[in-house]
Amino acid sequence: MPESGPNSLSEFDLIARYFSPPATQGVVGVGDDCGILPVRPGFQLAVSTDTLIEGRHFFAGTDPAAIGHKALAVNLSDLAAVGAQPRACLLSLSLPQVDEPWLQAFSQGFLDLSKANDCQLIGGDTTRSHDKIMLGVTVLGEVPVSQALLRSRAQPDDDIWVTGTLGAPYTALQLHQGAWSADETVRTQAMERLLWPRPPVHWAPQLLGYAHAAIDISDGLTQDLQHILQGSQFGARINAADIPQHEVLAQLSSQQQLEALLSGGDEFELCFTAPAQHRAPILDSAAKAGVAVKRIGTITLEPELQIYDFEGQLLRALPTGYDHFDRS
Repeated sequence: MPESGPNSLSEFDLIARYFSPPATQGVVGVGDDCGILPVRPGFQLAVSTDTLIEGRHFFAGTDPAAIGHKALAVNLSDLAAVGAQPRACLLSLSLPQVDEPWLQAFSQGFLDLSKANDCQLIGGDTTRSHDKIMLGVTVLGEVPVSQALLRSRAQPDDDIWVTGTLGAPYTALQLHQGAWSADETVRTQAMERLLWPRPPVHWAPQLLGYAHAAIDISDGLTQDLQHILQGSQFGARINAADIPQHEVLAQLSSQQQLEALLSGGDEFELCFTAPAQHRAPILDSAAKAGVAVKRIGTITLEPELQIYDFEGQLLRALPTGYDHFDRS
């Protein structure tokens, strides 16, 4: 991967300098052919992976610390969606050239979030790409046997909940592309939310035993909720007025607000379902963890998603979410 020359870094120098955090007892990390970690009795291993490509998943010239943070955050969000505790991660990094200031900031953003979530980097790969930065991250976590929050486990009359506030990442994209307009304060706040997602990783395992099904909101609330409905073979009724809005949406029109809330991806918040009798413990544990949660609808026996707008009118056409193979 590196350029030749007396001052260039070899692949192994690069790994040693930027991606060799202190080892954890019982874990074999960076420096061997495989990372090795124990799995406790009574637990299952939860594994997820994501790829991020410059120009597709993040803008060219984005703060490398934010890229490092988001590369791990989007994967930690997957662990949160099944209620798993993070244990370790792997990073594959393809760069067109070795840029040490970029690597310093990127690794700092990645490793800071890794440390904050007890998710040790235990290996990966580095190589040269032709012209774009490409990242692949795999996370490993633990979840008690048979307790994972799967998409297929929603039940009729379950409440539908979301964490956090929605709409800001989609707003940031629309502003960046010039499709929408807003003042500079809104632009800054929206972009901050897009670049630095903070999924409720520490709190999610507390949903085990209370929630039935969950998914992280990566491609849009409507699209991701329908994965739960398809997996569980039920329907849902959603009230747009109940969806918690990020404050940047206040400057938008009602139609833009609705679009951002229902179609916007890159949230990395949770959408989950739980029986009504568990409302109190969910609210109590969320409050203690500093996580905002809100009920937005109900799972229905009829296999259809019904969404009501801010005036209580049924939407005749459901909005779509992000498509990874859309060429537009």
